[in-house]
Amino acid sequence: MEDTDKYLIHADVTAEGVVERNDVVGAIFGQTEGLLGDDLDLRGLQQSSKVGRIDVSINSQNGQSFGRITIASGLDKVETAILGASLETIERIGPCRSTVSVERIEDVRAAKRRTVVERAKSLLGAFEESTMSSAEIIDAVRESARTGDITTYEGLPAGPRVAEGDAVIVVEGRADVLTLLGYGVKNAVAVEGTNVPDAVAELTGHRTTTAFLDGDRGGDLILKELTQVGDIDYVAVAPAGKSVEDLSREEALSALREKVAHDLVVEAGNAREAVAATDGSARPAPPMPEHESTPHPATDEPAPSVGPVEPSSPDPGPTEPTPTAETDVSEPDPDPAAGTAEDVGAATETEQDSVEGVENEDEAEDGPAADEADEATTLGGHVEHVIGDGTELARLLDGEFAVLAEVEASETFDALAEGSAVPATVVLDGELTQRVLDVAAQRGVGQVVARTTGEFVKQPTDVRIRTAGQLPEASSDTESG
Repeated sequence: MEDTDKYLIHADVTAEGVVERNDVVGAIFGQTEGLLGDDLDLRGLQQSSKVGRIDVSINSQNGQSFGRITIASGLDKVETAILGASLETIERIGPCRSTVSVERIEDVRAAKRRTVVERAKSLLGAFEESTMSSAEIIDAVRESARTGDITTYEGLPAGPRVAEGDAVIVVEGRADVLTLLGYGVKNAVAVEGTNVPDAVAELTGHRTTTAFLDGDRGGDLILKELTQVGDIDYVAVAPAGKSVEDLSREEALSALREKVAHDLVVEAGNAREAVAATDGSARPAPPMPEHESTPHPATDEPAPSVGPVEPSSPDPGPTEPTPTAETDVSEPDPDPAAGTAEDVGAATETEQDSVEGVENEDEAEDGPAADEADEATTLGGHVEHVIGDGTELARLLDGEFAVLAEVEASETFDALAEGSAVPATVVLDGELTQRVLDVAAQRGVGQVVARTTGEFVKQPTDVRIRTAGQLPEASSDTESG
């Protein structure tokens, strides 16, 4: 059938004798010649390609022959119908009497249309299945941006910040690294099994290392080997029976925030028991100082005047506190940086005098001179001036709250990293980031007061962190350094 054919003539043929294909074709041409005139002569139509090849299939049985004739036509439907009707005038094929009956005339284009419709349906179904909503497109691109950063460290799957960062998170496999990448944690490296590679063991020797392990026996085995061949600082565990790769964003970040010091895990004999023994905060429960007899009970709200323990904070010595109504004399400062027991007693006596001054508040607050002195000698004054006034600055203070330097908030990291003098306190009108916190811990800064704090993956225990909103709740503790 030619591409230009539009119709197919289907006819049945019967002969009372044995005939062959050539006999049928000869009878068609011979007995229709001149029947319809020159314009519809079958031989001329075939030579001009208006009629296609004549197909004949014939069989003989019991002295009779029967078969099918198919003729392709490029004529219009009227001319094709006339041509088909002319076939029924054939009465003899070869020496045998015969009968030709046209069964039907098929529109080839209708068959093509049916094929087109069926194919279009299948294409439409495939198109609809592959269509993504806007939310799905955004999620796919965001996921690609997060997980596309996975690299290798000494042939091991790792996040892009493992090579140059000062902290590293050791996980079990590549899937764990990809999961943490999806949650924005880019300093994870996988050990790929319970046999800890030498590269990871060496890496733990000069990085702040957190082992983030699955909540199963495999995680316990990896921790034991890491303890033997590496230097682990903190341990975080997934909930019992769960792998790191199965955790949601909230579960993974919560587990990292609740990491515990490796020494506590060794003492407890089990990482999950060590986590359960913490005070429920984002960091391990700090050891109690010698001069405090009982710890503060763990509650859902922060203790009003007790900050995180700062064993390496500089000792600014006792200072003259300002008489404010928030001064708390009933509870000694638990911060070891506040000095010896004699210092605590002296500070308490001074605070008692301040409380007596509160009873006569109108006389204690007698003008701008008191405000200037407060700003110059207290942390609260610096916080009010830097953060309260929205200056977008950072002040670096020594142990007596004297200003060492004042820089733009965006330059805090450089000021801490390059400054010759190490500040005891940093007041920052901005967000305290992991980067600034890390350099503060490296330089030995005792405390940081910021407008807001970011989401920390690693939070040093020797840097006290507060926001300006938390400061009034612990004013007496603040003034003691």
